[in-house]
Amino acid sequence: MIIKEIVRNLEDFSSTDKEIDFLELEWEELNKRIIRKKTESGKEVAISLESSGTLRYGDVLYEDEDSLIVIRTKLEKVYVIKPKTMEEMGKAAFEIGNRHTPCIIEEDEILVRYDHTLETLLDDVGVNYEQSERRFKETFKYKGHQH
Repeated sequence: MIIKEIVRNLEDFSSTDKEIDFLELEWEELNKRIIRKKTESGKEVAISLESSGTLRYGDVLYEDEDSLIVIRTKLEKVYVIKPKTMEEMGKAAFEIGNRHTPCIIEEDEILVRYDHTLETLLDDVGVNYEQSERRFKETFKYKGHQH
C-alpha cells in the first residue's frame, strides 16, 4: 500500500468504531517523507509524501468502512523532570540546554530522552526526576543554532 497524503488526524474523530491498525514510528521518523514499514497487523505500508511537512502522532494514513491505519510513536525511555520552583526549572533547563539535549516542556514537567549521563547532572541540580516510558507526540525541535 502506497500512501501519498495524510487523510486526517485521529483527533478529528469524536469517536470511531473502526478497527485501528497502528504504524509505529521512532520520533525521528516523524520528520521523514519517505518510509517503508509494517503495521501492527503486518500490512506493508510505503509512505511517499509529496508535500513537505512532518507526520504527526495520530495521523490517519488510510481509511475504509471498517478500519484505519494510524501513526503512533514507539514507547521510549525518558526522564520526566519535575521542578518544584522557578530556580530548579531554570537550573535544569540551563544544564539541559548547555548539553544541547533536546527536550519537550509540558505544563509542569520537562521530558528528555533517556541518557544515563543525565542522572549525575540532574542530581547535581537537585531537581526531582523519574525514569519512565512515553510516546512522543511531536518531534524535538532544534532552533536555528549553528557553531
